Amino acid sequence: MLSPIIPETGRLLISEPFLNDPNFKRSVILLAEHAPEATIGFVLNQRSNLMLSDLLPELEHADFPIYVGGPVANDTIHFIHRAYEKMNDGELIAPGIYWGGNFETLKILLAGNMLSEHEVKFFIGYSGWAEAQLLEEISQNTWIVSDRYDADVLFTGNEEEVWRDVIVNLGPKYAHVVNFPQNPNLN
Repeated sequence: MLSPIIPETGRLLISEPFLNDPNFKRSVILLAEHAPEATIGFVLNQRSNLMLSDLLPELEHADFPIYVGGPVANDTIHFIHRAYEKMNDGELIAPGIYWGGNFETLKILLAGNMLSEHEVKFFIGYSGWAEAQLLEEISQNTWIVSDRYDADVLFTGNEEEVWRDVIVNLGPKYAHVVNFPQNPNLN
């Protein structure tokens, strides 16, 4: 099922159902930056056991889950948000969706309980591809690229359903894929 859509900033990468790489198994990745020389994205549905307050103790009541954005630079914190009117900062990556922003402003908003999980999502690390690497993986049917999604899927708390929901949203040509077993050897 070669993806008919090319990768671009703001699009989703959806892993094929039998991808065995534990970093990307049944994952959905939001592309935050796509350029000829490199691509950066965040796995939306790989929640860690950490909360933001574990990483930033000064925000002791910041009970926001931390997601594993990918295997690259997992000593870094990144965030996406749809609260530009509160943050007044961030790089637009999709309509109403922003990557990053002023971290001091973010901390003030978090300390004042002025942001919700439906507005901001935090990641440790990111997913990255060098020049032409992502296109090669797409040509090998590792990823389906999608520009069809509701922004709510980016901020959902139901990680287990994200992959399924975005596959179903692709239409009948792909919908049957959600019924494939995670391990075809068990079928």
